[in-house]
Amino acid sequence: MAEPVNYTEDSIKSLDWREHIRLRPGMYIGKLGDGSAQDDGIYVLVKEILDNSIDEHMMGFGRTIDVKISEHRVEVRDYGRGIPLGKVIDCVSKINTGGKYDSGAFQKSVGLNGVGTKAVNALSDYFKVQSFREGETKLAEFEKGILINDAPIEKSTERNGTRTTFTPDNSIFKNYHFIPEYLENQIWNYAYLNAGLTINYNGKKYFSDKGLYDLLSNKIDEESIRYPIIHLKGNDIEIAMTHSGSYGEEYYSFVNGQYTTQGGTHLAAFREAIVKTIREFYKKDYDASDIRQAVVAAIAVRVQEPVFESQTKTKLGSQNIGPDGPTLRTFVNDFVKTELDNYLHKNPAAADAILKRILQSERERKEISGIKKLANERAKKANLHNKKLRDCRIHYDDPKGDEDLKNKTMLFITEGDSASGSITKSRDVQTQAVFSLRGKPLNCYGMTKKVVYENEEFNLLQHALNIEDGIENLRYRKIVIATDADVDGMHIRLLIMTYFLQFFPDLVKNGHLFILDTPLFRVRNKKETIYCYSDEERQRAIHKLGNKPEITRFKGLGEISPEEFGNFIGEDIRLDPIILNKDTKIADLLSFYMGKNTPDRQTFIIDNLRIEKDLALDDPKKAEEEETEAA
Repeated sequence: MAEPVNYTEDSIKSLDWREHIRLRPGMYIGKLGDGSAQDDGIYVLVKEILDNSIDEHMMGFGRTIDVKISEHRVEVRDYGRGIPLGKVIDCVSKINTGGKYDSGAFQKSVGLNGVGTKAVNALSDYFKVQSFREGETKLAEFEKGILINDAPIEKSTERNGTRTTFTPDNSIFKNYHFIPEYLENQIWNYAYLNAGLTINYNGKKYFSDKGLYDLLSNKIDEESIRYPIIHLKGNDIEIAMTHSGSYGEEYYSFVNGQYTTQGGTHLAAFREAIVKTIREFYKKDYDASDIRQAVVAAIAVRVQEPVFESQTKTKLGSQNIGPDGPTLRTFVNDFVKTELDNYLHKNPAAADAILKRILQSERERKEISGIKKLANERAKKANLHNKKLRDCRIHYDDPKGDEDLKNKTMLFITEGDSASGSITKSRDVQTQAVFSLRGKPLNCYGMTKKVVYENEEFNLLQHALNIEDGIENLRYRKIVIATDADVDGMHIRLLIMTYFLQFFPDLVKNGHLFILDTPLFRVRNKKETIYCYSDEERQRAIHKLGNKPEITRFKGLGEISPEEFGNFIGEDIRLDPIILNKDTKIADLLSFYMGKNTPDRQTFIIDNLRIEKDLALDDPKKAEEEETEAA
């Protein structure tokens, strides 16, 4: 029995603002991460600073924002009014201090709790803020939230506004790196939601003239659009929508300029309103899934005092448009019913195209209904004794539970018993699940969704992920393809990626698909072992250890012992996200890599072919040793 602990006045501790943020960063910015996921904390830090500049623009001050982001340093300069010089330090270091509590000044802003900038300050190795206001300037510098330079107010010739510079703390965001595509998406979203605003990011200009219309036109292939994008705007609401030729539903939802990646009340109301309006327009009770199949849409609303389900504001919980306004559901429904109905009456060609898409979806659904029923029954039985799935205890779609742990959930898709065995023995059973493939999966390029139900492996994978009816109830935050880095492993990766891109593209577009990065080499001597993920890392390790260290080349995941594997899927896991940039066309991508062999693809392979000798060390003797070892 443990010894009793005295519970006295000395047991009660009060942390200052900085200590609390650094002790519990997840409460303020969500999950930490290394930057491999688009909602990792380092991107939230950038967003928190940019939000302040956007709010200034929305109030009518400043039409340009300059953003510079290097490997570890972020600088944001806006041309708003500038923080009042006497309150610069308070605004970035005192919780519940800010200019957004007066709803007259910032009635529909994102950051209302006065925490965002302070969290960035506390979680940064270095943080500098400088305000320019009416010919004067005030500068303050911090390290990990501690003030190190309180400069006096000086004269200045610079334009009004605020410049904020920070470097995220590497001890909190371990091994972090910014992925340019994620930052670019973030910047584009700000541009789409603030038509007329110019953001200069690393020397490139981001500007949108048509708002959400531009967002959709940049997100989808022009060839797959069934009818011109419908773009509707009203007070505090804007929507854009069309139907495409792909599977699933794809939505981009925003509240007060915040990208709500997990949707919420406004998105639920919008999905409901689309179905209701279209049923009433055609005077027929079409199945909701047929109406929404292949829909691509964006919705942005502005709400007074929004209530989000977490500090990171990724899901809206508000029920009302404002304290005295209608419910959000009624507001969205009324707008869509009036505006979309009017549009369809005025544009019979678009109405006809929507009807054709609905009837196509209905036909496809009925065609596979029989096989779908049998496959689902089979999957239910398999779930009871699913040898392919070694599940974890916590899931991403759990209604309750620790948000940080839910965000850590991942499913490893492996091939072969040895790789599955190593991961299963070394994984974290709380948050990491394993799905084992039997050999190479089917190349499903060009096939219909019928194959998902006919192919037992695909169907079981679909059920393991819980994505049959969309990704709202996805059971794992990250889907990780874990295959060998050889030719067969690369082929299996392509086949799995084809499956997701063909039938569940929104899963990829929403940043849920990753490749597990495992070490290629182990370099060690009697004192130290270094795992290397590239030839450059191997050469550095050899230089560090010196005196002819032992070098092992890992040819497959099965060669790595479970004890070692634990090092690669724990805190220091390295994941490469599958990113589709705005110029990527899924149909063209799949056709090139997974269609019939073409001269173009053969030329591409020859031009990009690398052989083992390319990885040889500069030291000829070492290269010779490796070639002998490989032989």
